Amino acid sequence: MERSKNDFSLSIFFPVYNDWGTIGSMVALAISTAEQITGEYEIILVNDGSGQHTVDVLNFVEKQFPQVRVVHHKKNRGYGGALRTGFSEARKDYIFYTDGDAQYDVRELKKLVPAMRPGIDIVNGYKIKRHDPWYRIVIGKMYHTVTKLAFGFTIRDVDCDFRLMRRGIFDKIHLEHNSGVICVEMIRKLHDAGCRFAEVPVTHFFRASGKSTFFRFGRVFRVGVDLAKLWWRLVVKKEGKKKEVVHDRAREIVSR
Repeated sequence: MERSKNDFSLSIFFPVYNDWGTIGSMVALAISTAEQITGEYEIILVNDGSGQHTVDVLNFVEKQFPQVRVVHHKKNRGYGGALRTGFSEARKDYIFYTDGDAQYDVRELKKLVPAMRPGIDIVNGYKIKRHDPWYRIVIGKMYHTVTKLAFGFTIRDVDCDFRLMRRGIFDKIHLEHNSGVICVEMIRKLHDAGCRFAEVPVTHFFRASGKSTFFRFGRVFRVGVDLAKLWWRLVVKKEGKKKEVVHDRAREIVSR
């Protein structure tokens, strides 16, 4: 679908945690890509309590590019906390985000835009092939299988953080989690709110900089507990659907 540059305003944001080695090139590629898509865009870097080395890089990038705005968390809030800040700080009609560690090619945003057709609310990337150490691939497949069965997902890859969304969908849902389970929470709540998905294959690369803290026993255990609690609330008690009914009624009253 061909789009005019005048009818597609875009917020791009990156959650950043000690990604000093990759974030500069990610920003440069994001600017180059955004300018091919739209004349109205912004780039938001959410610093989630990174060390001084990364802070220095972010501040330098912000000074060099007027399109870039850095939001700092004094303390690490977790991946979910960084995403929530990015969503709340976005001001344009469409939001694209991916991680700041360069495991995805931000230039492939151009593959997502044509899939954002009328009636589509979120374009979700899915990894053509996952490039990670073998144990991460195994755990990732287990995570995907469990969440797909437990939460009834139909999309191929809930764990692919390469997404283009209409900003208006966040008027329908409220995200609460600060941990990595926010992606499961978000997709389930969007599903319950009646949002429509499209999917596009994207390339995944080995991590070039930084170090993942997810695959530690304590972290994996906490994620398991969080998932169980989320499943109870959203699937068993159907809290997401109940809240959406309340929101719909409130909007009806306001529109009268």
